[in-house]
Amino acid sequence: MDGLYKFWEYTSFANWTFGHVIMLCVGIMFIYLAIKKEYEPLLLVPIGFGILVGNIPFMENVGLGIGIYEQGSVFNYLYFGVLKGIYPPLIFLGIGAMTDFSTLLSNPRLILLGAAAQMGIFFTFTGAIALGFSPNEAAAIGIIGGADGPTAIFLASKLAPELIGAIAISAYSYMALVPLIQPPVMRLLTTKEERVIRMKPPRVVSKTEKIMFPVIGLLLTTFISPSALPLLGTLFFGNLLKESGVTKRLADTAAKPMIDIVTILIGLTVGASTQATTFLTPKSVLIFVLGAVSFVVATACGVLFAKFLNLFLKPENRINPLIGNAGVSAVPDSARVSQVIGLEYDKTNHLLMHAMAPNVAGVIGSAVAAGILLSFLADSLIK
Repeated sequence: MDGLYKFWEYTSFANWTFGHVIMLCVGIMFIYLAIKKEYEPLLLVPIGFGILVGNIPFMENVGLGIGIYEQGSVFNYLYFGVLKGIYPPLIFLGIGAMTDFSTLLSNPRLILLGAAAQMGIFFTFTGAIALGFSPNEAAAIGIIGGADGPTAIFLASKLAPELIGAIAISAYSYMALVPLIQPPVMRLLTTKEERVIRMKPPRVVSKTEKIMFPVIGLLLTTFISPSALPLLGTLFFGNLLKESGVTKRLADTAAKPMIDIVTILIGLTVGASTQATTFLTPKSVLIFVLGAVSFVVATACGVLFAKFLNLFLKPENRINPLIGNAGVSAVPDSARVSQVIGLEYDKTNHLLMHAMAPNVAGVIGSAVAAGILLSFLADSLIK
């Protein structure tokens, strides 16, 4: 009987809590949304399954080395890449290797939309401080507004490691829900006349321009925000591998096998970090709320800034404000939203190529914003 009782003590049935049940339901919901609704399946399937893995109840602190927070466990070793900010730069390397910056180069003024959308980050940063979060925590929460999961993880790993799980899940959740969150904001802030504005076709960008861009882009952005070098350095390096034309094998490796492997690892471990005993706190709930606010404000700022620019542009050079939402760096989903909403009002007005410009600018912008926040709070890290 003692043996049977000891066996029972080590089963999940003897160690479950209502928190575990809640998180298991969340994990199943993520998997459902990924498969049934096709909301970012490459992200939500690993994260959803990771939530299931992280919330299998077990007896903690008995040296079994099972949980992600237990020293020496397999998941703890895999989670090291998240805690130390190793995975995000590798993701950025792959993004750079698969991204075509031609649309941005053909109409550089659209980079301003990507910059405007980052206002959601600083708005939420201020709001989080007002709600009682420390400056470090507020900065890590605010970056959710950039709709960039790797950047959110990178900044949280430096400033608020204890909040990585909540911040990462929030960032990736809102990235997946782009098609639901952004359209109402876009419709609310634009008129019917603005939604049917036709933009000039993008000009053809030369190969020389494409090769020069990652070099010049690296120098300009990192001189402004050196703290973002791990992200921006790998992003522009990946793009140079793609555009140089002489490193196709390296570009293909970065853009396909490598980014897929890292996505699996980051999704599984971030999901597993939502262990109910450490994740379900009032702070986590508040982070989700602030993340939603940050995302909505970022979308609104992009749209409104496009309307502002039109005040100074000739009619033939006007920008369709519907592409302002793409200033958040959820590539390419937010650009697709611009296309879908635009086609609702004019079946022949294709905005996808135009929207890709602020979309890729948003990737750069969110990394620069993260670097600025990191520099601003550098003294607290030293202390």
